[in-house]
Amino acid sequence: MSKAAKTAAHIPSRLRCPQGSGLESLAPLVTSVEETPNPIPTTVTGNIPSWINGSFLRNGPAKFEFGDDRYVHWFDGMAMMHRFHLYDGNVTYSSRFLRSDSYVQNSEKNRIVVSEFGTLAMPDPCKNIFARFFSRFQIPKATDNASVNFVKYKGDYYVSTETNYMRRIDPQSLETKEKVDWSKFIAVSSATAHPHYDQEGATYNMGNSYGKQGFFYNIIRVPPPDETAAETDCADLSGAKVICSIPAAEPRKPSYYHSFVMSENYIVFVEQPIKLDLFKFMLYRIQGKSFHKVMTWEPKHNTIFHLVNRHTGKRSEVKYQCAPMFALHQINAYEENGFLVMDMCCGDDGELIGDFTLENIRKKSGDEMDQFYNALCRNLPRRYVLPLTVDEKTPLDQNLITLSGYTATAVKTTSSEVFLTHEELHDDQLLEYGGLEFPHINYAQYNGRPYRYFYSCGFGHVFSDSLLKMDVHTKELKVWRYPGLYPSEPVFVASPGATEEDDGVVLSVIITPRKEKSTFLLALDAKTFKELGRAEVPVNIPYGTHGVFNEMG
Repeated sequence: MSKAAKTAAHIPSRLRCPQGSGLESLAPLVTSVEETPNPIPTTVTGNIPSWINGSFLRNGPAKFEFGDDRYVHWFDGMAMMHRFHLYDGNVTYSSRFLRSDSYVQNSEKNRIVVSEFGTLAMPDPCKNIFARFFSRFQIPKATDNASVNFVKYKGDYYVSTETNYMRRIDPQSLETKEKVDWSKFIAVSSATAHPHYDQEGATYNMGNSYGKQGFFYNIIRVPPPDETAAETDCADLSGAKVICSIPAAEPRKPSYYHSFVMSENYIVFVEQPIKLDLFKFMLYRIQGKSFHKVMTWEPKHNTIFHLVNRHTGKRSEVKYQCAPMFALHQINAYEENGFLVMDMCCGDDGELIGDFTLENIRKKSGDEMDQFYNALCRNLPRRYVLPLTVDEKTPLDQNLITLSGYTATAVKTTSSEVFLTHEELHDDQLLEYGGLEFPHINYAQYNGRPYRYFYSCGFGHVFSDSLLKMDVHTKELKVWRYPGLYPSEPVFVASPGATEEDDGVVLSVIITPRKEKSTFLLALDAKTFKELGRAEVPVNIPYGTHGVFNEMG
């Protein structure tokens, strides 16, 4: 690592980025909206390429209260699914609330009766005092408010959160179908909303389990759809299996994780020092604390990378680790000449997740909003490189990375431990945009393989206020940014017959707090990052989470 990089590594990322001043209020972007179940036309300006035929599906919270009850955290809002259907240069829009058990029960009672990530449901006021008291000792059931992402298993679409429940959905009508419990298929109590897919159509994910033997992080494989899958209209996770179980470094305080790394032959689980205190978790009902209150950032612990062969399920005996950091989203990973290269969006302050309460996000423009934003961690792209062959012949105390052009290091410190330092996958220009998150690549062709470009959101505000294209070879940025416009996670759609990595279109939903019903779908040329066209839709859409492009429509 260069002297400048070493100096930068000791400065928190939020201090390296410009401080916000005079930031506007984002309250309108976290306000409840009505659904639009029947598709409505949009007004297209410019050009939406006629070859794009399919649906851009988005997920995210969109209802933040029931009766007099209000949710505490942004993640708690009821899931709304959005569909922009693109065909022959035209676009229609529709949306529906997910009819989860949480949504239905809350609606029937007109109050919050199901606990969420940051909101604890209060006892039924109609019960007598003893019933209300003893209800405090009951651990709430996991929510099925799947507001994070659209995922795919065996050809079917589901919406997912981070509990053991998913909901199968119809990607055309956005109709809610059956609830699926992971624990009915394999011994896990949760699964991430960020699975990976291989070239054969199998899906990989990770989920937790705990019992007498301890706490484990489990790698899950769901096989590709079989020929009879299209004949039945029901959820099918048959054949799912755990291919590797990784014991937690601290069984009583396991790590929180949002995603994982997958290359052509390996899966890497990143065990980071965002801890879940299981003792507090068991008592949080009695203490009146919500789930996000039992998460702690403990930088006294290093971050550990667990390397697993995804074909055999065998875990490496080498303990790869780095200085404490956390990562919500991975960019890409690939193998090169005996090394595994991993790119991810990293931060150095894991308190970030709990900070996104609605009270904070809805702060008025001025000092309070500026202070909130300036206290947040800014995530930056980093590259770590793991040597895949480490044995008794591997020398100690010297850099093992021999790849040309890479500045990341890996040093064997003991017979079974390797300490990693990262390469910064950006230059100072990125700091002007507040770091980045929500990375996307040309996934179908380049996931798990050497690549050059990724697309993401810049964070010059609490919510993303720019779209970025990063060249990881040159660290050059291309930027789309306009004051008062807040883009969603960018999704890449390849041109028909494309032979170049960035031959295609980037789609993003743009919202604004400055004017009612001024949402539009933006289409950028992925190569030049110039606007091709937009489809304006007269609705309000709250700031969302993740989405996918469904080529089947």
